[in-house]
Amino acid sequence: MTTLIAPASHPVDVGQRTLSPRVTFGETVSQTVTLAWRAVKKMQRNFEQLFDVTIQPLLFTAMFAGIFGGAISGDVESYLPIIIPGLVGQTVLTACVATGVQLREDMDKGVFDRFKSLPIARIAPLAGPMLADMLRYLTASVLTFATGVALGYRPGGGVLGVAGAVVLAVLAGWSLAWIFAWFGTVGRSAQGVQGISLMVMFPLTFLSNAFVPTDTMPGWLRAFADVNPVSHVISAVRDLANRGAVTGEVAWALLGCAVVVAVFAPLAVRSYGRRM
Repeated sequence: MTTLIAPASHPVDVGQRTLSPRVTFGETVSQTVTLAWRAVKKMQRNFEQLFDVTIQPLLFTAMFAGIFGGAISGDVESYLPIIIPGLVGQTVLTACVATGVQLREDMDKGVFDRFKSLPIARIAPLAGPMLADMLRYLTASVLTFATGVALGYRPGGGVLGVAGAVVLAVLAGWSLAWIFAWFGTVGRSAQGVQGISLMVMFPLTFLSNAFVPTDTMPGWLRAFADVNPVSHVISAVRDLANRGAVTGEVAWALLGCAVVVAVFAPLAVRSYGRRM
C-alpha cells in the first residue's frame, strides 16, 4: 500500500475524494475577503448585476410615489415619509434574490469545482459573495433615500437617523439573503432558484406595511403583515429616518434578523458543504 503524504495546508487526494485543508481563522478571513473582492469585480464588469440596486430604486421611487401618493395620503409629499422607508426594505429584499441565483450559476458553471481543488477554507466561496452583496444593499438604500430627497422627502431624523436606517437596512438585507443563499444551494438550476425566490419575495414585501398602513387591511391579512419580519424592519427604518428614534421596532427588527440567520445560515452552510 502506498501512503500519500502532503503538507497540511494543501488538500490531499484519496481516490476521487478531496480532504479539506487545515486553514486558520486568519486565513479564512483573508480568503473570504479575497473572494468578496472577486464578487465586487464581477459586479463592476457586469452592469446587469447592479440593475436592481441602481436603476430600480430610481424607477420604483418615482413610480410608486406618483401612483399611490394622492390616493393614500392626499398628495405625494405627505406620502414620501411612508413610501421611502418602505421602498428601502422592498428594494433591499429584491436585491437579496440575486444572491441565490448567482450562487447557483457559479455552481452550474463549474466555478466551485475549481474552488474544491484549492487549499482554501470551504466556507470562503460562500461567505465572500455574501459579504460583497452588502455593497449592493448599501447602494440600493442610499439611492432610494437620495431619490426621495430629490422628490421632496425631508427625513426628520437628520443625517444620523438616515445613516442608522441605512445600516439597519443593509443588516436586514444580509440576514434575509441567507434564505435565498439556501435556495441557491438546493435548487437544480438558476432559473428554478429565481422562481422560488420570487415566490417568497413577493408575499414578504407586498404583504407588509411597505406601501400602505396595515390597519387598512382585512383582519386575516393584517395578522400576517403585523408579524412579517419585513414589516418590523420597515417600521424600524421609518422610526430612524423620520424621527431619529430608536424604538421597540428596532429591537424587533434585529431579533427577526437574528432568527432568520439562526435558521437559514446553518441550512445554507450544510447544503453548501455537501456540494463542496
